[in-house]
Amino acid sequence: MQQTLPYRVYLDDDVFAAERRSLFARQWVAVARADDVAEPGDWRRIDVTGEQLLLVRGADRVLRAFANTCRHRGAELCPADGPVHGHVERALRCPYHHWTYALDGQLRAAPHLAETPADIELHAAAVATWAGFVFVRLDPDESQLELQLATIDRRIRNYRLADLRRGASVTYEVAANWKVIAENYNECYHCGPIHPELCELVPAFRHGGADLPWEDGIAYRDGAWTLTTTGTTTRAPLAGLDAVEQTHHKGELIYPNLLLSLSADHVVAFTLLPRAAGHTTIVCDFLFALDALEAPDFDPSDAVELWDLVNRQDWRIAESVQRGMASFAANRGWFAPMEDESADIRRWYLSIMGEAFDE
Repeated sequence: MQQTLPYRVYLDDDVFAAERRSLFARQWVAVARADDVAEPGDWRRIDVTGEQLLLVRGADRVLRAFANTCRHRGAELCPADGPVHGHVERALRCPYHHWTYALDGQLRAAPHLAETPADIELHAAAVATWAGFVFVRLDPDESQLELQLATIDRRIRNYRLADLRRGASVTYEVAANWKVIAENYNECYHCGPIHPELCELVPAFRHGGADLPWEDGIAYRDGAWTLTTTGTTTRAPLAGLDAVEQTHHKGELIYPNLLLSLSADHVVAFTLLPRAAGHTTIVCDFLFALDALEAPDFDPSDAVELWDLVNRQDWRIAESVQRGMASFAANRGWFAPMEDESADIRRWYLSIMGEAFDE
């Protein structure tokens, strides 16, 4: 058996601060769906481990991300106590002294100045989209998002995620470290004890999670073909799925903060937003085909109710893990053999943070 990371990397504020600098600032981080900022002038305030950014769709329809700070005296362009999203016609205006920026970030007007400085523009972060998701990267390095996605695109391309739209969303505040949540998602050793309802739909989950064929998908029980309260739904399978994908469940962990659960008629996307060493906001989006959303009888509750039950079971045990790791007797734990996939987060994490975080 392999040992886990030292518990201090889940508990210490100093470690979380180091992750902000060395991990989240240098990785592509999922922050939104592209249709959240669909039209020119649409904007959305986002957070990357405490860094406030604005996603803005330009007049040229290009999606950009800017630090949420005016170049004049540092005031927030969109205050944290104001709306999370909105629309402007042509420009972003600082509420403090009304310095005004075009949608491409260039300063266009500064009241009472004889001449507007031509070389001042908002600080920009890198932006990329994949499968309808928006990713940002604070570090200006030219690393490509495709390198971070590795082989994931090939495994899930038939779900055509870019064509799906949000039909429901639930936000959770969880008193646990983001790595606890990611590791829990990455194994099914816990499914039998923690998720009896889920195991009724996917009987293979009862057996400790060993040798589950995640790349091919996991079979449902007889008569079931999706993750809903009944295992069925009136919604049709997503267009483009092969015969196996129409009857099997898939899951993906996209480092560092996007978790995907792929069912035949819908996809659930979990975006982890770390707030502190012991606090993670989780946005759970339910994505459906556009024709299903536009149906007069569209009702996502069969999926939302099951997932809300499963989610709360997971968040409760994650919070218990977080408290248990703080015991005076605890230093680090062990991965059982069937949790080797969970151990992958340890290898990935240390490759970024360094071996000093394994001591």
